[in-house]
Amino acid sequence: MADIFSTEKRRVIMSAIKGKGSALERHVAKILRKNGISFRSHPTRLPGKPDFVLPKSRRVVFVDSCFWHGCRYHGSIPKSNRVFWKQKIARNRDRDREINRQYRRLPWRVVRIWEHSLRAENGTAVEKALSAL
Repeated sequence: MADIFSTEKRRVIMSAIKGKGSALERHVAKILRKNGISFRSHPTRLPGKPDFVLPKSRRVVFVDSCFWHGCRYHGSIPKSNRVFWKQKIARNRDRDREINRQYRRLPWRVVRIWEHSLRAENGTAVEKALSAL
């Protein structure tokens, strides 16, 4: 099925997708605040641009969307320009694995929160996991 938007319109739509301050990140920040967990958003000195840093517990939190990070359950490849998207999402997944390896070498732990876990049951599982930090 062809895209309903022109190439130029699709480019504008995709470029408007924010890398910081997404609804998913705001949801996680709300959960962290609710549980009294101190954090910093988008620090610049740590590898991989984590969404949140929990300095006291030396953890970094990445909020991964199902589309951009290739969720095996909910990720999908757009029907147009499939080769590009397969490669793009594969690179994102490779980068995620490399970032995890980098943090394993440091005294930091990585917490990855998937979009679908925030949407399921209004994020109660994520809230329980984060409150345990």
